[in-house]
Amino acid sequence: MDADELADVRAAYDREMRRDARPDTADARVERAGAVVRQSAADGAGGGGGCGGGAEWNRVIWSDLDEETADAEIAAQVAYFAGRGASEVEWKLYGHDRPADLGDRLRAAGFVPEPAETLMVGRVDELAALPVEPPAGITLRAVTDEAGVDLMMDVRAKAFGTERPALRHLLLTLLREEPETIAAVVAMAGDTPVSAARMEMRPGASFAGLWGGGTLPQWRGRGIYRLLVAHRARIAADRGIRYLQVDASADSRPILQRLGFATLDTTVPYVWTAKP
Repeated sequence: MDADELADVRAAYDREMRRDARPDTADARVERAGAVVRQSAADGAGGGGGCGGGAEWNRVIWSDLDEETADAEIAAQVAYFAGRGASEVEWKLYGHDRPADLGDRLRAAGFVPEPAETLMVGRVDELAALPVEPPAGITLRAVTDEAGVDLMMDVRAKAFGTERPALRHLLLTLLREEPETIAAVVAMAGDTPVSAARMEMRPGASFAGLWGGGTLPQWRGRGIYRLLVAHRARIAADRGIRYLQVDASADSRPILQRLGFATLDTTVPYVWTAKP
């Protein structure tokens, strides 16, 4: 993508996925409140982030601030979520968000930055056409039920060393209530799950988000990550989606670049945690 196309895609992403965002689940609520767009968990006390894509997260999705309004707006959002009993709130800061010192202002208000990621996008038609075949001994299993979700959680625990009960709840909720918004897959070596990933698709959006992609250490470097990207791209192509979006870690960024993804921006999640 050239600079002009990237600028157009970034503007569309800001509009569709941030300013006009839809809730992660049917029970969550997204609303415009002054100069921000925020999502509130249904029970008020949901977490802030950490599993990608949400899980009824309390979060600020978009903002339109300047030097004169930023501090008061940050304080207003903290007060709002604290009043709802939120345990955590995520404010995802994009590189082009304003004012330029918004990150410093968030830290001063008690938000703690997490590792930076790179927002990358790729054209679905090109990614769906990648000549990719499963590595020897690998088959793909579509996730459609609780057993499949548990296979995904097994991969995550072994690949990243973390347990995410909220992510399991999100996946089961989406499969049960909004199955058209998610496509999840596990790469199997015989009866053993060795990699897992998902794609989240909001109705009417030009973008689908790729999440997960965790692979067991002994199975890395064999093309499974590439396989899962192409697999999800083909599903997106069938749905008429134009772009795939990834919040890429330092490990996945070079792989995605080789596949044809372009850098759209940088992101840093800032997390506020309620005091005990």
